[in-house]
Amino acid sequence: MPGGSLASRRFPRCALCGCALAASLGFVAAASVDKDVAAGEWAWKAPLAPRSLLLDVAARNGRLVAVGERGHILVSRDGGGSWTQADVPTRALLTGVFMHDGQLGWAVGHDQVALRTRDGGLTWERVNYAPEKEKPLLDVWFADARRGLAVGAYGELLATSDGGGTWASRPVNGSDDFHLNQIAAAPDGTLYVAAEAGHLYRSSDAGTTWSALPSPYQGSYFGVLPLSDGPLLAFGLRGNLYRSPDAGRTWERIGTDTVATLTCAVELGQGRFVVGGMAGTLLWSDGASGAVRKQELPGRKATAAMARGGDRTLLLFGEGGVQQVEIPR
Repeated sequence: MPGGSLASRRFPRCALCGCALAASLGFVAAASVDKDVAAGEWAWKAPLAPRSLLLDVAARNGRLVAVGERGHILVSRDGGGSWTQADVPTRALLTGVFMHDGQLGWAVGHDQVALRTRDGGLTWERVNYAPEKEKPLLDVWFADARRGLAVGAYGELLATSDGGGTWASRPVNGSDDFHLNQIAAAPDGTLYVAAEAGHLYRSSDAGTTWSALPSPYQGSYFGVLPLSDGPLLAFGLRGNLYRSPDAGRTWERIGTDTVATLTCAVELGQGRFVVGGMAGTLLWSDGASGAVRKQELPGRKATAAMARGGDRTLLLFGEGGVQQVEIPR
């Protein structure tokens, strides 16, 4: 089986989970109880949840929704200044989140759990749960309020056409069972999946069919970022960062001056972007030459996801929970 273990999935969480802060305060039951979920399966409410391991974030309509360990889901309405912990019917590690608008969204994670919110992330219902399959879900994306995809370990791709009410398995590339680490959409609707062992996939029909892209190296990719001005970024192990000017047909390497694993990226506008990763690594592009400048944050905590907190603020989510850094001019 390619990759052997889940250590090479979207984020090397095995090393981080032991470092995460424990949420040790009492359980608070949700006001609206999902009848399919036992009381003891709901996520604990913890005042220190914003400092626990967080693995993904979605920003939509002025709202931020972050997900992470032990079923923690946090919501901010003030650009990350304060956070409210949601009522969540799982204690599984949550790895991906997508918001369709300010109200409707989905989250996925281990035990092949999928969750749905209709109130901006404050309460959630469990819409998929299959721990017996031993295929964690790692990321989720929706085309609209009904059609969506979730990707995960061992080539797992689940599709829904009813807003997450039901899910069906769909092949990506024949019998490939490489871990599918992240899914991202370009402005023109083209979908890309970053996978392990040097595999990248592209779909031009909302995920119905996929084609394998040529890869510039054979290590795992943990993410892709289609930029609004056309280029596509792909990044992964040992500081590998590549840019494609033609939707993944050809690639050029971007020098990074790091061997840290790269896990996430955000577009900053005017051709600029930032890539984040392990050991507090941030790579800031200059937007002109295409080069990047390395920054190593104090504390060297790993970053799993990023979002804009304001015009000059970048929010980092990962081993240290939520932290803010200033975006350089």
